[in-house]
Amino acid sequence: MDHDETTSGTAEADAEPEETPLEVLSESDCWLLLRSVDVGRIAMATADGVEIFPINFVVDHGTIVFRTAAGTKLTHVAKTTEISFEADDFDRTDGTAWSVVVKGRAETIQGRTDVFDAFEIDLSPWHQSNKPFFVRLEPRSTSGRRFVRSG
Repeated sequence: MDHDETTSGTAEADAEPEETPLEVLSESDCWLLLRSVDVGRIAMATADGVEIFPINFVVDHGTIVFRTAAGTKLTHVAKTTEISFEADDFDRTDGTAWSVVVKGRAETIQGRTDVFDAFEIDLSPWHQSNKPFFVRLEPRSTSGRRFVRSG
């Protein structure tokens, strides 16, 4: 038996299936996708470790805006301002999924004019608790990925 015949058969049997390519999204594609959903998560480092909170949000002039009550999120924003935000979605019809991460500086919207402008944003709490504070995330970096779900 020829050596080439045995190795070529083995190589084909051992070949791993090709992975579905991962598409790195442009910044403009990231913002377009973020405008298509209204729920995401913020992550922040606390004394107890990283805390992750689901939020409803809107994209406003290239920033992420969400509402909150007094508590962990607002305290963190007042102390350190750095947070990470992530949103994603999955289309069951074509199997595509995407994820966008925005990292940056968060600050409570203050100043009479800015607060009045914030109330004009279509952003209402999903439950009836009072969330009088608006927080704006100014992006330092924005990255995203899109892929087709395997299996």
